[in-house]
Amino acid sequence: MINYEFVFTQFHDEFGERLADSITPDEILSFLTKLTDGTKQSTKRNRYSSLKAFFNYIKNSIDPNLQNPCDTPILRKIFKERKSPPWPIFEKELIDEIIFKTTNPRNRIMLELMARGGMRVGEVLKIRPIDVQNRKITLPDPKSGKESEVVFIPQKVADRLKDYIKEKGIEPDQRSFPITYNAARVMVIKAGKSVGIHLRPHDLRRFCATYASRAGTPIEIAETHHSEVLHIALRNPKSIILSKHLMHPLIFECHPGQSLPPFEQSDC
Repeated sequence: MINYEFVFTQFHDEFGERLADSITPDEILSFLTKLTDGTKQSTKRNRYSSLKAFFNYIKNSIDPNLQNPCDTPILRKIFKERKSPPWPIFEKELIDEIIFKTTNPRNRIMLELMARGGMRVGEVLKIRPIDVQNRKITLPDPKSGKESEVVFIPQKVADRLKDYIKEKGIEPDQRSFPITYNAARVMVIKAGKSVGIHLRPHDLRRFCATYASRAGTPIEIAETHHSEVLHIALRNPKSIILSKHLMHPLIFECHPGQSLPPFEQSDC
């Protein structure tokens, strides 16, 4: 909405007294060039698309004979969407090496929660002891917009998290990892450098889904649910087919107090 407001405020200042069919492609090019000077290609594309959609709306709703001044080969070429480079896919052995080389208990657990639990770094930083029930971690106010979500982690990771919380004497409503987002990001980058790669927090979450997909998880589930389904796939691909629990939609919207299905309890 903010983007639309900015674009059309500027557009109104420039062409507010003009009729739509009197605006030429050259004028649109000049306007967009000034409006997007110094911005990323994605921003250029978004602002061009907003303006193009505006003229399409006029054409479809008011004047069918209007020639959209944004719809020309030169403008489409200048403001085309740039293809993003493919995300790096790291092998399981490399991620395991990074985790095993991390000697700081706090950092290792955080890495495992991202790589084994498919959790976002922001979700990891919000974990409190009160949110942890053995292998189940309840995520309050998740990014999805739901009231809460749950993540199921391997038993050995759950045990290490429990021991860490007990050893540090963390109170039930205190954050288990009281560091900033930037500090967590730097920690992940340093962990990656230990094996000679550039690693970012979301690479670990993406790794979890990618490896689960390779292990036999349906891609729709791997892309959507970075939780217990992924870990069952990592440990036992056949269980994706054998366990009816996995296909039940409620499994991804468990509420506090619900029991876990009888999953394998081994580590990734």
